[in-house]
Amino acid sequence: MRRDLARRATAEALGTCFLLAAVVGSGVMGERLSGGNVAVALLANTLATGAALVALILAFGPVSGAHFNPAVTLCDASQGGLAWREVPAYVAAQLAGALAGVAAAHVMFGLPLVSASRHARAGGVQLFSEFVATAGLLAVIRGCARTRTAAVPFAVAAYITAAYWFTASTSFANPAVTLARSLSDTFAGIRPADAPGFVAAQLLGAAAATALLRWLVPVLKEEAGAVVVPHRKGEGVGC
Repeated sequence: MRRDLARRATAEALGTCFLLAAVVGSGVMGERLSGGNVAVALLANTLATGAALVALILAFGPVSGAHFNPAVTLCDASQGGLAWREVPAYVAAQLAGALAGVAAAHVMFGLPLVSASRHARAGGVQLFSEFVATAGLLAVIRGCARTRTAAVPFAVAAYITAAYWFTASTSFANPAVTLARSLSDTFAGIRPADAPGFVAAQLLGAAAATALLRWLVPVLKEEAGAVVVPHRKGEGVGC
C-alpha cells in the first residue's frame, strides 16, 4: 500500500511539475516573441497549456488519476474515489511538483529560481471568474468520468483552453497552480496577496460543482439508468 501510494504521489508530482513548466514557460516564450501583443502571448500560453494537459493526463492518468489539482483530489475523496488518508500525500505532491515546475521554467529561460509576482489579479470579477472556471472544470471531469472516461483528457484540455479566454482571470482553476504562479514574476504570475482569494474561490467552485454533479449524475447502482446516455440494450457505458 505504501509503495503504491508513493508511485501515485510521484506521478502527481511529476505531472504537476510538467504542467507548471508548460504554463509558465509558454507564458515567458509567448511574451518574448509576441512583440508586446498580449492577445498573441495569451494564445500561445493557452495552446501550450491545453496540449500539455492532454499529454500529461494520458501519460499519468493510469498511475494516479492525473489530478494535478488539490480541488480535484478533494472532490474525488468526497465521492469515495480516493481514501481521505491518501489526500495529504496527493496534495503535498501536487504543491511540490508545482513549485518545481515553476523553478524549472525559470531556469530554462534564465530567470531567478523564484520571484514574487507583481501581476495584480484582484477584485470580485477575478474571484467570480475563478469560481466559474473551477466549477466548470469539475463539472467536465465528473460528467465525463461517469459516461465517457476515455474522453476526459481531451475534454479537460478543451475546457481549460476555452476558459483561458472566457474568464477574466484566465482560468487558474487550481490551488496548487495558483500558489506556484505567485512565485513567478512573469506573464503567468499572480501577486502573492491575490492568491488566497483565488484559492478560496476555486475551492468553493469545486464544492458547488461536486454537489451539483452528485445529483445530476448519480452513482448509486439503483439509479444507474440515469447515469448512462441512451444506448441499445446490452451496450452500456462504464461509470
